[in-house]
Amino acid sequence: MIKEYEINSIEASLVKENGKNKYGQYFTPDVVAEFMIDLAEISPLSKILEPSSGEGVFLDILTQRRYKNITAYEIDRELGTQFDFIRHESFVPAPIDEKFDLVVGNPPYIRWKNLESELKDELSTSKLWKKYFNSLCDYLYIFILKSIELLNDNGQLIFICPEYWMNTTHSISLRNYMVQNGYFESIYHFNETPIFSNATVSVIVFKYIKSSDRTQKIRITKYYKNKLLTSEILFDIKNASTENSDIETFTVPQFEKNKRWLLTNQNEIKRINRFEKGCSTQINSNQDLFSRSVTKSYPTIGEICEIGNGMVSGLDKAFQLNGEQVSEFEKSKTINVIKAKDLGPFIHKKITKYIFANDIKTEEELESSCPNFYLKLIGQKEKLEKRYPYDRKINFWEWVFLRNYNLFDSQEPRIFVPCKERISNKDYFRFSYVSQGIFPTQDVTAIFKKATTRESLFYLLAFLNNHRVFTWLKNKGIVKGNIVEFSEKPISIIPFRRINWDDEKEVEYHDRITLLSKSYVQGSEDLILEKINELFDKLLEVK
Repeated sequence: MIKEYEINSIEASLVKENGKNKYGQYFTPDVVAEFMIDLAEISPLSKILEPSSGEGVFLDILTQRRYKNITAYEIDRELGTQFDFIRHESFVPAPIDEKFDLVVGNPPYIRWKNLESELKDELSTSKLWKKYFNSLCDYLYIFILKSIELLNDNGQLIFICPEYWMNTTHSISLRNYMVQNGYFESIYHFNETPIFSNATVSVIVFKYIKSSDRTQKIRITKYYKNKLLTSEILFDIKNASTENSDIETFTVPQFEKNKRWLLTNQNEIKRINRFEKGCSTQINSNQDLFSRSVTKSYPTIGEICEIGNGMVSGLDKAFQLNGEQVSEFEKSKTINVIKAKDLGPFIHKKITKYIFANDIKTEEELESSCPNFYLKLIGQKEKLEKRYPYDRKINFWEWVFLRNYNLFDSQEPRIFVPCKERISNKDYFRFSYVSQGIFPTQDVTAIFKKATTRESLFYLLAFLNNHRVFTWLKNKGIVKGNIVEFSEKPISIIPFRRINWDDEKEVEYHDRITLLSKSYVQGSEDLILEKINELFDKLLEVK
């Protein structure tokens, strides 16, 4: 599951250009609000709640359609002043003693650490927040949960929000609450479609019903085009147009408690299950991603490898050497680096030299012993001194964070992978074989085979580049929109197919894959990849 530290970039991408977004406001376009209201099954007498009405786009549409029994809250007194029924107060602490047939809207998205002190104070006294959440949770969660609490039986909740909470570790209490108190009728996944102004985030619209009935399947609709939404496109999405190739629709069973929520079709789920079974040492034959009774046990990459995120210079262009003249002593103060853009499946492109003089103590020593470095770095001194200091004093010629340096400095070959990979237009990842003595920077994660692991690094390389790993990571890795993340934790949970060293056939497969993988690194012939995949087909075949 996605963990708190892995969603740092999500809120960062949801920041207004004009500064801090105090109340987590991202206003819904009219066509999207109409699309959402069209999903509701309500009558003119239905009681409707909008808990964060913003500029009033939902209220405009509802009043135009002659719905009158509307309650709305908005904490920002500058917004929605055209409606005399809006209650300009915070929804979270508001004492509400009535129930609603529909709650609709666009709740705020703010992480705890970025909340205004006034909002933190409200949460600290909220019984619902204290019962279900903590300071690792998002402000969004309380809006979803309280809205469900305020629904009548068979009442509808229709929200637009980021997708990430469906998989985060710290949203498990919210997800379990939702499983226990109702079901999803439909979820619309817009991926990275541009919806909010000045914000890039993977967005969903969901319709949730408060009910004890969980027999209905969830209708999932995915829209893959990175294109501004129109009423025509949304009509096709709502009606699952088969003529629009950018739309995919399928159904899945209702989500389960303590399970990951996957917006994945059944064929893909079957492929994932077969892959996990192929890696497993013990697994229930009736395994299903949505089943309660799953017994599975497979080795993971984290068990057989050491994994380290790359070192941080803080200003790469200042340290990169691009053919400048340097002395012999200065050469001893350099390291070889491979950047993410130069990685490919199995193989990498160029190696870049970087200045690495962290052991030099004073500016005077740098100028006298490394004059060429000094001239290059001094011009960037002002920028270098503004780097994040990681709670220590950092000289302008030093790298700011040498995380995992001892691991990278080993004499063992390694595998590099970009720490983030966009998969919009590709069906592969870039796990690349790298010789010893080459370092990753912050855009690369390095993988080292543990000394206790008998499988070869070339076998591991071929395994990680296999299409089954791509499918697994695309669905069960850390995915934000079209971006798959490859920090230490996401890599460590990838299933791994260990070799039974008492089985001569498996040992033969291992040795042949190792030889072919090594040959591909040396020669890059496509026919070799076909042979590798054929061997993994046999090795991962589920009996």
